[in-house]
Amino acid sequence: MTTQTESRTLDPDAIGRRLTVMGVDTFFHDAGEGPPLLLLHGSGPGVSAWSNWRPIYAALAERYRVIAPDQVGFNRTQPDGPVRYGRKLWTDHALALLDELGIERCSVIGNSMGGAIALSMAAARPEAVDRLVVMGTMGIGGPIPSGLAEVWGYDPSPAAMRRLIELFAYDQSIVTDELVQMRYEASVDPIVRDAFAAMFPEPRQNGVDDLALSDEELRTLDKPVLLAHGYHDRIVPFEATSLPLMDVLPDVQLHAFGESGHWVMIEQPRPFTTSVLAFLGEGD
Repeated sequence: MTTQTESRTLDPDAIGRRLTVMGVDTFFHDAGEGPPLLLLHGSGPGVSAWSNWRPIYAALAERYRVIAPDQVGFNRTQPDGPVRYGRKLWTDHALALLDELGIERCSVIGNSMGGAIALSMAAARPEAVDRLVVMGTMGIGGPIPSGLAEVWGYDPSPAAMRRLIELFAYDQSIVTDELVQMRYEASVDPIVRDAFAAMFPEPRQNGVDDLALSDEELRTLDKPVLLAHGYHDRIVPFEATSLPLMDVLPDVQLHAFGESGHWVMIEQPRPFTTSVLAFLGEGD
């Protein structure tokens, strides 16, 4: 299995592409051969598709055509003018990207906010989605977790970014000066900073409500779903989303990872990838 270090041998810019999607200049990574697999990142400040998925991208690309976009408002996918951020925009954009690439059907892996968008894609266009892996996912109603409120309320500074990364990670050894500086610098780009500030204004509960699918949508979602969750997640706690989703999704499995926070794919890349490949392979 490919390790985090080995995955970094992929050059993110070499596999980067741009397309105009819904009028938005959209940046995404595209590598590998096989059935298409869409990766959707989460909503942290300074996040990008590559920062979210770099530890596992190469391993997945050995078996799949892996497509990982920067979602609208994040990193190198910025709208030309004001937009209304939220579930509808991100869902429509992800589906439109598939259309632009000529992909009629794919499996989707989503992290946190990206998990909610993955579920939303399957509800909006069931024929476009095969299997779903949602990790530390949002997408179900409930009060905003305190950790998530802190993430969405980020006021850029190196100290604030260090605090957020400490919240994301169970293993505090990954909270390095290099990682903090990289994410901080990404978060203070003026365009990225202003877009993030517009996404989840107060009251931030509205952001959770917007990303939540209705019980009817969840109960009628007939796709196989793998819930992957770090047991020590302090951003979107395990008991707040994965456990209630077990009660409403009709075809669902749950894999909880010990000694892991919100970044399972970074803290547990080998077991996470093994679990994902086994689940996706059940459709073969």
